[in-house]
Amino acid sequence: MPFAVLIPARMASQRLPGKPLSDLLGKPLIVHACEKARDSGAGQVLVATDDRRIADICTAAGFRAELTRREHVSGTDRIAEVVTRLNWDDDEIVVNLQCDEPLMPAANIQQVAQLLDAREDAQLATLCTPIHSLEDYLNPNVVKLVSDQAGNALYFSRAPIPWNREGATTGLASQQHWQGSLRHIGLYAYRVSELRRLAAAPACEAEQLEKLEQLRALWLGMKIAVDIARELPGPGVDTPEDLKRVAHLLQDS
Repeated sequence: MPFAVLIPARMASQRLPGKPLSDLLGKPLIVHACEKARDSGAGQVLVATDDRRIADICTAAGFRAELTRREHVSGTDRIAEVVTRLNWDDDEIVVNLQCDEPLMPAANIQQVAQLLDAREDAQLATLCTPIHSLEDYLNPNVVKLVSDQAGNALYFSRAPIPWNREGATTGLASQQHWQGSLRHIGLYAYRVSELRRLAAAPACEAEQLEKLEQLRALWLGMKIAVDIARELPGPGVDTPEDLKRVAHLLQDS
């Protein structure tokens, strides 16, 4: 099944400036992401970036890069500009892989593309993993999701969902029942036509409140197919401390 992987990358980052070019064991972070995409079996791997330095690094490593406008507020907007410029077919499947996910298993990238291909009724696909601790369940940086019996996302939230009303008798930290809750993995597959539609729509109120772009897709009435990831992804990179942690994990693997 053919699919493409697009990796949005921008230089501006509040917690780790120049993040895509950060050195990770002698190789820029963006190149690690490109290699994961290549290993997934994607027919095309393409970086969409706002900076010539990132494009040049990717090209030197043997990967294609396209320059985009700087003012995009999301990676979805950035890759939508590229697929529109290149006039890709509406039915082509595109996976959005974040450049700061050097430990995203290639099997998961392939899985999310296959999931969308198998679900003709869905416009997007994404993955999740079980939550195994109260700490993660209550952590607003861990995005939770609830799906229906057909495997479609019902809602995503930074709040702990679903909430067992009888499990927390004395406040949030007393919750005893988080088993069965799901952690969202920020890996998406789109059909090109729906990617364009999503990028063209304004942000909805829920998206603005939660700071979760996938809520715009639900607000538009799109179906998001969800499956449990085949492999547990490692941590992403948002800070210098994250970079050191990932380097240690790669050295130990």
